[in-house]
Amino acid sequence: QVQVVESGGDLVEAGGSLRLHCTASGNIHSVLAMGWYRQAPGKERELVAKFNRDDTIEYGDSVKGRFTISRDNANNTVYLQMNSLKVEDTAVYFCNADVVSPAPGEALLFGDYWGQGTQVTVSS
Repeated sequence: QVQVVESGGDLVEAGGSLRLHCTASGNIHSVLAMGWYRQAPGKERELVAKFNRDDTIEYGDSVKGRFTISRDNANNTVYLQMNSLKVEDTAVYFCNADVVSPAPGEALLFGDYWGQGTQVTVSS
């Protein structure tokens, strides 16, 4: 079993900064990809930033130049530094991890896991 846990969400004024933190733990052989998505009320979930399987980084268009994703591979952790926050950044931020887990008989299981989300609210 794999757990993905986010933290760091808060209420902040426009122009401010926040740093989100996400860790994957449990039955993990390796983490293939990991990143952040967000969902605002009445809208679809969208990409914020992620590390792809080939170690490239992808950002959503609306956050480029303001948000930075980083990681600690040894601890299966990713961070999201959010600067120059805007009211429209208000959303629940979810962490996602593509994980390989060991299974009986030297098998490997591939899974896609989501955290429960952390609320980011930006006030004007």
